[in-house]
Amino acid sequence: MVELLAQNNFGDTRDGGLAGPTGLVIILLLVVATIFLIRNMNARLRRLPERFPDQPPPVHQRSEPAAGDEAPDAKDIR
Repeated sequence: MVELLAQNNFGDTRDGGLAGPTGLVIILLLVVATIFLIRNMNARLRRLPERFPDQPPPVHQRSEPAAGDEAPDAKDIR
């Protein structure tokens, strides 16, 4: 009776399984793919223009202040 309860019925129990090496290969492939994706993204970002034609210039490069950028007067602070 004890031998019947002690049987292993959880599938293949062979020694030297391939789960470890297979997992390592998958992780290495993911790392290599991530490195190539990052390099490709950096190359594409370098090729972008600094400004697009329809885009207004940044705030720090404007010569005159915009309508809402005026500094308040000392009278208005009270």
